[in-house]
Amino acid sequence: MENRELSELERWEGRYAANDTPWDSGEPSRELQRILAEEWFGLGRVLELGCGTGTNAVFLATLGFEVTATDLSPLAVERAREKAEREGVSVRFETADALSLPDLGGPFPFVFDRGLYHVVRRVDLAGFLTTLERVVAPGGHYLTLAGNANDPEPADGGPPRVHAHDLCSELSPLFDLVQLREFRFDGVITNGRALTPLAWSGLFRRR
Repeated sequence: MENRELSELERWEGRYAANDTPWDSGEPSRELQRILAEEWFGLGRVLELGCGTGTNAVFLATLGFEVTATDLSPLAVERAREKAEREGVSVRFETADALSLPDLGGPFPFVFDRGLYHVVRRVDLAGFLTTLERVVAPGGHYLTLAGNANDPEPADGGPPRVHAHDLCSELSPLFDLVQLREFRFDGVITNGRALTPLAWSGLFRRR
């Protein structure tokens, strides 16, 4: 395993072990629910990258999606499997680095991440684009929820932030923009304080 993989694995495994996971609200993303309600696509196969403890993956499965979900942290994936079992739904969870995914059964018509792109772009953007090229089917949709650099009062402990022009230009080699809007992350708790960081909801269509 490469040194980068080791350091990233240790970082995220340590945060889950310490319950230092302010993004893990335990509630499905309201922004994901809004996108689904707009019916850009129907039920089918979906891949969640960076699924954490599986809240959104389990939610998608309860709606009838055929869900595959990955995360780098074995502890997060273990908790995600327990959550799916408690809810009585079937989700294929895999412990995997988003930059070197195993064969997950071909490209997906819908790929989702809440907070992965804005982290991994700082690690290996080219590698992440290679992953997206593999996993998002031509004509399929990619939804990323990312921290927003327009936040006038970013709080300590909030998510990494990206400018709209960078988000669009970085994904433009593979995707056409369908919709970009501002919203606020919900359920973020840092040092016992609730935060609502400004965020981007970027929905893209694979060329």
